[in-house]
Amino acid sequence: MPNFSLTDDVFFQAAEQFQTPFHLYDEQGLRQNARRLNAAFSGVPTFKEFFAVKALPNPSVLRILKEEGCGVDCASWTELMLAKACGFSGDEIMFSANDVPGEEFRLARQLGATINLDDVTHVETLRDNGGIPEEICLRFNPGGTFRIGNTIMGDPGDAKYGMTREQLSEALKKMIPDGLKKFGLHAFLSSNTTDPLYYPALAKLLFTVGKELVQETGLQLSFINLSGGIGIPYRPDGEKADLEAIGAGVAEQYQKAFAGADMPPVAIKSELGRFMTGPNGWLVCHVLHEKNIHKRYIGLDASACDLMRPAMYGAYHHITVPGKEHLPHNDLVDVTGNLCENNDKFAIDRLLPPMEIGDLVVIHDTGAHGLSMGYNYNGKLRCKEVLHCADGSFRLIRREERPADYFATLDVDPAWNQLNCNDKF
Repeated sequence: MPNFSLTDDVFFQAAEQFQTPFHLYDEQGLRQNARRLNAAFSGVPTFKEFFAVKALPNPSVLRILKEEGCGVDCASWTELMLAKACGFSGDEIMFSANDVPGEEFRLARQLGATINLDDVTHVETLRDNGGIPEEICLRFNPGGTFRIGNTIMGDPGDAKYGMTREQLSEALKKMIPDGLKKFGLHAFLSSNTTDPLYYPALAKLLFTVGKELVQETGLQLSFINLSGGIGIPYRPDGEKADLEAIGAGVAEQYQKAFAGADMPPVAIKSELGRFMTGPNGWLVCHVLHEKNIHKRYIGLDASACDLMRPAMYGAYHHITVPGKEHLPHNDLVDVTGNLCENNDKFAIDRLLPPMEIGDLVVIHDTGAHGLSMGYNYNGKLRCKEVLHCADGSFRLIRREERPADYFATLDVDPAWNQLNCNDKF
C-alpha cells in the first residue's frame, strides 16, 4: 500500500514553508530502504545496489544513497556528469545505455565506469571510443516471454534491449583479443513486480547462462546484475514486495549454481530505482479550481509536467486530502492539471472527500519517475523538490523552473530576456 509514514502535519508544515506544487522526499525513508535492501541480500558473497539515476536525478538524493553504500546506474552523458559531480567514480558507476553515440562510451571509460553493452555492434563503437576494458557487462534478452510457472512476468521478445544468447558469445569472443578478462551479465525482464519469485528466477537464468559462457570463452564471470523490476504497491490494497524473501531466494539459487564450483565468487548487483525512492516521494499541491459540467473536476496547481505517469500510462497514484481523510469519500471527481491536454489528469472517477479551493492535496508514490519525466509542454515550468531531513527540518534541493530557464535555450533578444524573465510572473 502507499507509504503513509509522513503525517498530515509534515505536509502542512512543508506547504507553509514552500509554495506548492513541489515534490517532497523523506530522507529517513530513503536510508531505511537502502539498509533493508543491503540486509536482505547479505546471504550472497558481495552485493551492491546501483541506484537507477533516471528515477530521481537529484544530487541530494544521490549523495544520501552513496552514504548508504549504493552506486549509480547511468544511461546518458548528463547522468554520468551528475554521478561524477556527486563523487561517484570507477566501479561505483554502471553505464547501461542503448543506441548512444560513441562519445558517451568515451566519457564512461574516462570515469572508469562498468559498461553494460546493449548490442553486439556496440563492441566496435566501444573499441573506437575509449577501448575495450578488462571487465565488461553484457545485457541479455532471451526473447519470447519470461514465465514463472504459468505466470507471464514479461515479454522480452518485444523489448528493444539486450542481445540474443548467440550474440553474447559472439560479443565476448570479439573482445578477448583486446584484453578482456572478466564479464558480467545483466537482464531486465519484468517491471514493477512484487512477486518474490521474479529475482530468484532471473538469477537462476543468468547464473546458468553465465556458467555456459565461462565454459565457452575461458573468461571469468565476475558479477550478475539483476537490474530493476522490484515494484511498489501504488494502490492501497496492494501488497509490498517481501524483500527478505527475495534476497533469500537469490541466495538459494546462488548456492545451487556455484556451491563447489571451481571459480571465484560471483558478485550480485541490482539497479533498483522505483523501489528505492518511489514510496518516499509525494507531490504536494493545492486545489486551484473546481468545475461542474458533465462531470465534476478538481483542478490542482500542478500538471503532468510535474508528474507524467498518470497521463502517459494511465498509472494509478493514491491521492489524499490532509485534514479530511476522516470524512466520507463520496465525491466522484476527476483530479486534473492545467495543461491544454485532456489526458492531464491525476485521477479519473476517483472517490475523494469533499474538497474546496485552497485545500491541500497529496499525491503519493512520486519519488521515482515523477519530476524526472517532466517536460515543458504549454511552456509550463516544472516544480521544485524539497527534502524532509532526518532531523525533521525541510531543505530545498531543487528550485522551481523560472521563465529565464525556459527562454535560455531560445533565440530571443538577450536584453528582452533579462528584463522580462527574472520573475515567475
